[in-house]
Amino acid sequence: MKVVFLEEVEGTARTGDVKNVADGFARNFLLPRRLAAPATDHYITIANAKASKEARKQAKLDEDAQKLLPKIDGQELTVEVRVGEQEKLFGSVTAREIAEMLTERTKIELEHRQVDLKQPLRELGSFPVAVKLTRNVIATVTVNVTPIGGVVETAAEAEAPAPEAEEAPAPAEETPIEAVPDEPAAGPVEGDSEQLDAEGNVSEEGE
Repeated sequence: MKVVFLEEVEGTARTGDVKNVADGFARNFLLPRRLAAPATDHYITIANAKASKEARKQAKLDEDAQKLLPKIDGQELTVEVRVGEQEKLFGSVTAREIAEMLTERTKIELEHRQVDLKQPLRELGSFPVAVKLTRNVIATVTVNVTPIGGVVETAAEAEAPAPEAEEAPAPAEETPIEAVPDEPAAGPVEGDSEQLDAEGNVSEEGE
């Protein structure tokens, strides 16, 4: 079926393009979603008007992106990762990480979808990565993937558990001190004043 595209369909056509497509693709996908219409003069006129409007909008986006291009193009990013024997990475470097690092460095907001990374980076080395500022303005950055601290871990180091902190010795138990009762004072009790007379008999004072 011959159709004219009313909207861009990524990987297939842009707005205003006239193409022959499979009947099933047109009837089941393009026409119900109003992404395309039969290629009549009426619909071609509508599609061309939309294409012109989008082209003007795209030109403005490209113009703005050209001002940002020098701040991003040629940047070098270094990502440190854990690496085991045979230079095997524990994990990978993703488009999201690259976008976040570029945003932090350049202060230009970038989304991970703008980083044209087909697959996450899973090897050491330097990799050129395209960054799409717009459809027509593309920067290239270099991502250097290196081991953390330049050290490759051995299998034993990677599997070894983290050292446990030493336990502090328990404080010694204190023996309770028992109270010692006071001893009675020796000598006469105050107030019972007694004295011996000449014959040795006890006599109270004041008799």
